[in-house]
Amino acid sequence: MDIDVRLRVFTWFADVSGAVAVSRMGPEEITRARERRLSHNLVTSRVFGPMPRGVFVTDRVADTAVGPLPVRLYRPQTARALPVVVNFHGGGGTLGNLDQSDWLCAHVAARVGALVVSVDYRLAPEHPYPAGREDGYAAVSWVAREAASLGARADRLAVMGDSAGGNLAAVVCLLAREAGPVIDAQVLLYPVLDLTFSRPSVDRFAAGPVLTRADMEVFRRHYLGGPAGPADPGDPLCSPLFAPDVSGLPPALVVTAGVDPLHDDGVDYTARLDAAGVPVRHTDHARAVHGFLSFPGVCRAAATALDDVCDELTARLV
Repeated sequence: MDIDVRLRVFTWFADVSGAVAVSRMGPEEITRARERRLSHNLVTSRVFGPMPRGVFVTDRVADTAVGPLPVRLYRPQTARALPVVVNFHGGGGTLGNLDQSDWLCAHVAARVGALVVSVDYRLAPEHPYPAGREDGYAAVSWVAREAASLGARADRLAVMGDSAGGNLAAVVCLLAREAGPVIDAQVLLYPVLDLTFSRPSVDRFAAGPVLTRADMEVFRRHYLGGPAGPADPGDPLCSPLFAPDVSGLPPALVVTAGVDPLHDDGVDYTARLDAAGVPVRHTDHARAVHGFLSFPGVCRAAATALDDVCDELTARLV
């Protein structure tokens, strides 16, 4: 497998430990994984990246249309009204928390000069589809509505998400195209966009590393399950790749990892956006694995991808 030694050791440890393998987790293990918090110190910074200076991080509860929603705000030192980026963390709609996006969100805030709002949306299996989707759209609508009180600009708004968070970001753009608010840019980081798992890369990298097809099957079962029966994985609001029309969507940056079962989701969505006349840029990191922006200390591609993200958001928002 064409990945560097540090990344190979890290992914081997992650696979052996089962730290991110939802297919090996029962309900109690899922709860513990969600509650696991990341402290920022010299050791963790070597793997998960150091926080930049001059960014103020605060937690609060947003009063959204679907109820109270925890969010984390990353604000650079400035008195001017800021463009705003709404972020959705990954985790298959089942795992994940705000901590895992700290490095990405804080650096985007510092380098773009933006207010970044990271959303702690509801997770399955306790809250299956459409809970996450509803929270994502409600959070973006809340940010647009409350921009002035947040010291932000409602007319400079972007969404960003990785993996399952990339799915939510893409779906929110589809919803906002029809009902507002106006979104100026979307950043999709190794997104899952086809929950039918019909892309060739799903089988090509079925054994991982980091993300396996077995994990994907469990994530999908949790996310789409519900008391009324499972949702249709081909529904465009579950799988944006099946949206009948993607014209009029915000300009996009799509970042993919070469060694990733979700690789072809991003490639194919890029092609669809481009064919529909949506300004889109695709960067493919051939030697990176799924989730690589979450461990920048062991994946060299993370710094390059961060540059691309910040350049794109600066060009669209500033």
